[in-house]
Amino acid sequence: MIKKEIEQYIEEHTTNENEVLYKLNRATHLKTFYPNMLSGHVQGKFLEMISYMIRPQFILEIGTFTGYSAICLAKGLAPGGKLITLESNEEMENFALEYIGMSGMEDRIELMMGDALEIIPGLKEQFDLVFIDADKEQYTGYYELVLPKVRDGGFILADNVIWGGKAVYDKNPDKETKGIRRFNEHVKNDPRVEQVMLSVRDGLMLIRKL
Repeated sequence: MIKKEIEQYIEEHTTNENEVLYKLNRATHLKTFYPNMLSGHVQGKFLEMISYMIRPQFILEIGTFTGYSAICLAKGLAPGGKLITLESNEEMENFALEYIGMSGMEDRIELMMGDALEIIPGLKEQFDLVFIDADKEQYTGYYELVLPKVRDGGFILADNVIWGGKAVYDKNPDKETKGIRRFNEHVKNDPRVEQVMLSVRDGLMLIRKL
């Protein structure tokens, strides 16, 4: 993994979070059990930049957590665009909605609560960008459900594909590590897409549907 000094250097040379994202970052670390699930400053800015480059009309996010990544992604939406974000943990609902409201994005972000594997088949939109950051065991399942709903030439981003190095080194992998490895190999061997794995934070895979 990247040394702390290098991480600090990267953060110092990345545009600062705005006030709402800074407060959300702090609140997530103070009030949740697993704050490392947050996309955070550098990855959040990367997601924002990707969204601005694509200018998507529709974004799907699988795994809202406290809403940080949803806010970042929504910044790059085309005029009149919409981001749908899915979250299964009911305890996160009010937390995320509070900060989505503070960001002024409540008219562009729709939070849907429930199991993504059950919700995705009912979505009617064709997505320009999908961000997968939820149950690692289900990554391949999410991918297979969303790929038909991604436009040709559209993109999928998957988080945690290095999984703290366990995807590479772990000789006795747990279920989540196995899920990440299964997903990585599945995408690698999928002729419907092309992909690049990036070492941003805990690993991001950027996938383009052919």
